[in-house]
Amino acid sequence: MAQSLAKNLVHIIFSTKNRQPIILPSVQDDLKAYLIGTLTNLDSPSIETNCTEDHVHVLCAISKNRSLASLMEELKKSSSKWVKGKGAEFGDFYWQSGYGAFSVSQSNVESVRRYIRDQRRHHREMTFEEEFRRFLDKHQIEFDERYVWA
Repeated sequence: MAQSLAKNLVHIIFSTKNRQPIILPSVQDDLKAYLIGTLTNLDSPSIETNCTEDHVHVLCAISKNRSLASLMEELKKSSSKWVKGKGAEFGDFYWQSGYGAFSVSQSNVESVRRYIRDQRRHHREMTFEEEFRRFLDKHQIEFDERYVWA
């Protein structure tokens, strides 16, 4: 085959360091726009992106020419620098070192989009830690509780 064709859809979840509620409502829309723009520049367009005070959800189509690890490194590095530039109150902003990434089939895109859009409602019922554990269990990802939150 002369042409390489791929569509890798991934639901990515990452949080602020120690889940600090530092993504203030005043910057959430701008951060969302920044993340979407960065993903576009990395040839991994956002399908849905949303953030809360302490974490981000992204559904995107990862470029066939980029690894997930390199995408996350660039996305987190550039957005951390951008947030810190928004004012002195963000001087201590950092992302947690890890992330969760979960494959999504095309047939589930709309339900994942709705889930990402409804973050406020979800977090009235469960914490980020509960939500993330649920994703790990659903996708049968083994983890060590001592290290998953570091």
